[in-house]
Amino acid sequence: MELADILTEGSVLVCAGVRNKTELLNQIATRAAEITGQDRGEIESALLGREALGSTGLGNGIAVPHGKIAGLQKVAAIFARCIEPVDFDAVDDQPVDLAIALLAPMGSGADHLKALARVARLLRTEWIVERLRATDNPGELYSLLTGGAKNHAAA
Repeated sequence: MELADILTEGSVLVCAGVRNKTELLNQIATRAAEITGQDRGEIESALLGREALGSTGLGNGIAVPHGKIAGLQKVAAIFARCIEPVDFDAVDDQPVDLAIALLAPMGSGADHLKALARVARLLRTEWIVERLRATDNPGELYSLLTGGAKNHAAA
C-alpha cells in the first residue's frame, strides 16, 4: 500500500494557532469529514477514544492518531503539520508538529495495519521528516509524503 492510495493533496493541513492535542484532532476530524463524507463528531470521537487508551505520539515530534469509523469505505489518511508544536503526551514527552491520522472502516484489520506500517516506515526516514518540517506548503508536503522516497532515490 502506497501513501498516495490513502492520502489526497486535499487531506494535507498546515495548522497555525493550534494549542493542544484536542484542537489538533478537531482540525483533523473536520478535514477528514470533508474528505470522506463521514460525520465529523464520529471521527473526532474515534480519534479521542483511541488517545484515551494511550497516546499515539510516537516521539521525535511525530504522532499517528488513528481510529475505525463505521460506514467508511476504505482507509483514509489526513496529514497535519503544526506551525507551533503541541503537547501530545508523546512517549518522549516532546511536543508534536507532524501528525498523520489514519481512519479505517470497521473490520479492516489488514489494510489498517498495512497503512500504519507504511506511515511508520516513512516517518522513520530522517531526511523526509526534516523536509516536512522545512515547508508549510501543502503541495510540497503532499509530494514529500507520496513520492519523497522515489524522488530521493532518483536524485
